[in-house]
Amino acid sequence: MGTFDLLHALRNSRKARKALSLYVHVPFCANICYYCACNKVITKDRSRSGPYLASLLREFHLISPHVGKDQVIEQLHLGGGTPTFLNTEQLRHLMNELRQHFNLLDDDSGDYSIEIDPREADWATMGLLRELGFNRVSLGVQDLDIEVQLAVNRLQSLAETQAIVEAARTLSYRSINIDLIYGLPRQVPERFARTIEAVIRLQPHRISIFNYAHLPARFIPQRRIDATQLPSPAQKLEMLQRATEQLTTAGYRYIGMDHFALPDDELAIAQEDGSLQRNFQGYTTHGHCDLIGFGVSAISQVGELYCQNSVDISEYQSRLDNGQLAIRRGLHCERDDLIRRAVIQQLICHFQLDFAEMNRTLSINFTDYFADVMPELQRMATDGLICLDDQGIHILPAGRLLVRSVCMLFDHYLPEQNMQRFSRVV
Repeated sequence: MGTFDLLHALRNSRKARKALSLYVHVPFCANICYYCACNKVITKDRSRSGPYLASLLREFHLISPHVGKDQVIEQLHLGGGTPTFLNTEQLRHLMNELRQHFNLLDDDSGDYSIEIDPREADWATMGLLRELGFNRVSLGVQDLDIEVQLAVNRLQSLAETQAIVEAARTLSYRSINIDLIYGLPRQVPERFARTIEAVIRLQPHRISIFNYAHLPARFIPQRRIDATQLPSPAQKLEMLQRATEQLTTAGYRYIGMDHFALPDDELAIAQEDGSLQRNFQGYTTHGHCDLIGFGVSAISQVGELYCQNSVDISEYQSRLDNGQLAIRRGLHCERDDLIRRAVIQQLICHFQLDFAEMNRTLSINFTDYFADVMPELQRMATDGLICLDDQGIHILPAGRLLVRSVCMLFDHYLPEQNMQRFSRVV
């Protein structure tokens, strides 16, 4: 799976005049957060961003001839790392090149978002980003408790976060998202509840509460975390349950997979009308778009093709310096993959699945096709997590916090040993 496969998929996308979603990865961070599992480069040397930006622009040049001028960019997201590691001139250059090579909307109707570290931004930064066309912002907060911040090497005051939220509102950003993490060292339910209360007072449009998975064998920075200070699975579940109760009491809707949104947010509306979908950028109202990823480790989803760039920044830059795309691996979905994708999408976005509808749209007999899964589903029903009958599956309120576990039953790429999934997911 390589360059030819992606270009072939892009040709089909162009012929179909599919709308597009673009993701651009900027891996640099000035400081290390011990919990982080993102693809990142820790450096205070700001000059490193120049050669990387040049590689990104080469990637734009290589991809853009295979994208139609009439393919509208409905969604754009800059993630990292810390995208604002790039200086003002570099951010302007990046956005100018994107507009030159792709059909970005100029009327502020697209969903153009960027991840922000409140410690690395101010009002001037927010003004620049708004001027460049960004209308959505996602703020990394994780936890406001000083003991937790010290344990993960991320000191960030409530005042810093509040200043960026106020700037975003004043500058008419359409959406503000705040990211939190539960399961970090020194976290306890009572203090995490205070963080939730403080975030609710900020009234972001969306709140994401991610589960921390401690995998020090895979992620070297996590080796600096004292595992004896991690909360127990029971404490983690209590934190998630209390946070869910606090947020729903405050008027937020539970979207799924630890995501919450205000009732007038597009995600909540899409969940109600059945159009909500999920891709590599999270829950989205742009699931009909093909997704093109740029940068080290970036993932593309074009039609039935998934592919990922090299996860090594030196290899990524070297390939592009030589005029080649940096695709490292990929997968072309077979019929079974598409069936499982449809099932997982339905459950993860809407918490229910109708057997008759699945049988009709996928041309299968659901209970026969997934006969190996039915006993585990029955056990979940016995545990009060789901309702399972002849008509279909309905995930009950108690099971919605564990929707990932339900979906994992249908993912045949997971190894057998993942039967520990419940303890790993909570």
